Amino acid sequence: MIETLVQAIIKAAVTSGVSDIHVLPQAQMYHVYFRINSQLVFYQHLSIELGKRFISHFKFLADMDVGEKRKPQSGATQLSLNDQIVELRMSTITNVNLLESLVIRIFAQQPKVSQAIQTYFPNDLTILRQLFMRKSGLILFSGPVGSGKTTTIYQLLRERVEQEPLQIMTMEDPVEIYEQAFLQTQVNEKAGINYDTLIRASLRHHPDILLIGEIRDELTARMVIRGALTGHLMIATIHAKNAEGVIARLQELGVTDEQLKQTLIGIVSQRLVPRHCFLCQGRCHMSCNHLPTNQKRAAILELLTGNELQKALNHTKQDHFPKLSLNRKLRKAWAYGYINQKAYQQFELV
Repeated sequence: MIETLVQAIIKAAVTSGVSDIHVLPQAQMYHVYFRINSQLVFYQHLSIELGKRFISHFKFLADMDVGEKRKPQSGATQLSLNDQIVELRMSTITNVNLLESLVIRIFAQQPKVSQAIQTYFPNDLTILRQLFMRKSGLILFSGPVGSGKTTTIYQLLRERVEQEPLQIMTMEDPVEIYEQAFLQTQVNEKAGINYDTLIRASLRHHPDILLIGEIRDELTARMVIRGALTGHLMIATIHAKNAEGVIARLQELGVTDEQLKQTLIGIVSQRLVPRHCFLCQGRCHMSCNHLPTNQKRAAILELLTGNELQKALNHTKQDHFPKLSLNRKLRKAWAYGYINQKAYQQFELV
């Protein structure tokens, strides 16, 4: 019964394009929610006993300690679903009533077909495509989890490799999108394979473009800068509030102002914002078919390149950030009727 329930829930989640499954304990039962388009959507109830068995089953699959219910745990596993490999990343935390909660992050591992990047302002993509044509330098993407950074990067890289033969190497944790045209590698901390190890090896592999899943520490930051200085086009993601914050984050990781001036050619801060659906009177809900599934959200991009980037690196106090800020783009999208007021207020940076 548990195996059947697991397959049914995972299949429904993958079919609906869900990013996370939340199994949360309440007083009398467990509630199962799907996170889709950044929203939690109720899916079904489970009895307390069935919820416990459901969580224990996933802990067993992920080689977590099934008997340990007080300490937070994390793990990963893979499931085969209709000839598709689905990777699951799991996290458990116990509440004050000693009932565990479970969050499952879903990575559907299948080749992605090329498709247009959904954005409210297409001219931003023209600028990005020009950056991806460069032979060397560093392009950084920032944004919260689930903001579509990886999808945007992969599609731009696909367009690039379709124009001319290139060796593109990716280093990720984990690989979220499988692409046969790229040489893809994956972090494995247990085997001693981290970002530093992969970047060092990749630089000896003479690639044209390197994609680093995330700059997390000083060592990775130094290796990314080294790659850009040695004539490679380096593309990486980093956590920061906005484009201006990316520079501060790199400085915090020990990158000097001079290194930034010599390597950094573009910063992109991205958000995926739900479209305003007039028939739904607001955001499209999960079962709405008024808009295609891949068009229910679109990207809003804050770009920092060229003269504006140089001003930022030189700490010139100008008004360039307000002109290019995410908030300005959000206001513009709201004024054009692309998004509603609720979406604007939720994504506005304070």
